[in-house]
Amino acid sequence: MSSVSPQFKLTILLFLLIAMIFISFLLGRFHLSAADVISVFGGWMGFVPETRSASHVVMELRLPRIIGAVMVGAALSVSGAAYQVMFRNPMVSPAILGVSAGAAFGAAVAILWSVPSFFVHAATFLGGLCAVGITYVIGAKFCRGGNTTLAIILSGIIVSTLFTSLLSMIKYVADPYDKLPVIVYWLMGSLAAISPDSLFFPLVFMGAAFIPLFLLRWRINLLSFGDEEPQTLGIPVERLRLIVILCATLMTAAAVSLSGIIGLVGLIVPHLVRFIVGPDFRFLLPGSALMGGLSLLASDNLARTLWTMEIPLGILTSLFGVPFFLYLLVKYHHGWD
Repeated sequence: MSSVSPQFKLTILLFLLIAMIFISFLLGRFHLSAADVISVFGGWMGFVPETRSASHVVMELRLPRIIGAVMVGAALSVSGAAYQVMFRNPMVSPAILGVSAGAAFGAAVAILWSVPSFFVHAATFLGGLCAVGITYVIGAKFCRGGNTTLAIILSGIIVSTLFTSLLSMIKYVADPYDKLPVIVYWLMGSLAAISPDSLFFPLVFMGAAFIPLFLLRWRINLLSFGDEEPQTLGIPVERLRLIVILCATLMTAAAVSLSGIIGLVGLIVPHLVRFIVGPDFRFLLPGSALMGGLSLLASDNLARTLWTMEIPLGILTSLFGVPFFLYLLVKYHHGWD
């Protein structure tokens, strides 16, 4: 396996993702065959006539959900991989700087005020950005030439605690028969409410944040060696770190605004990809995007087919992720090796 090139392994991941996407169209309470799906897309391109009921299920229900699952999984996984390289810590996840807690607070406030769904997504996104902005300002202000990485991580813990407390306050004052169930369900994470209209802005922000990470992937690779190595090559470490934080935050906030809180994806998937393609961020980045989309899409398929009632996706990913998280804890308790 070690003799196989990373490019070939990434190609295999791409084909697996494509196969999972096609399988996902077939799964659900409304039965569709492969011929139905092919005829819908053939009709959409004007090649063959299509069935109206099958077209509605494929284009209006399953396609937006599949796109959302792939993009959310890719965004969380890429963010986790970037943070793990930047902080040189295998236990870091996209939530480390408080983006999830801030996004959850923003969503809870918007739900409490009964605003339209678009503004719930916007409040979620802005809440995540606000939390990370506070984290970075605190970390940059108090490090003063010290350990910047440690200061930012500790600031993230503080900000996460703050926004989690504010979220608990919102839940306490929310109507237990109306608003509270909606808030709690959103916090559990789900892709059930995704519609074609809700995809546009999150996907724009995810794509805009992914491009700089992809273009700078070889420089980000150098952050795993510490600050001195990149500085000797003339790379502005602080500026690069800020770009990584900004891009990872945008991707995570956009993902959370679309799906709610999805636990452990950004922590676990980069490790699986690192095992497959190695630690080189040039391959780790696209591999994390492919594996993240594949794993979350597979989890979403299970969430909507395992039971008569749909299981919240965040619960399922957490249940699957806990054993692997314990493995990481045992493997890396002495540090990155």
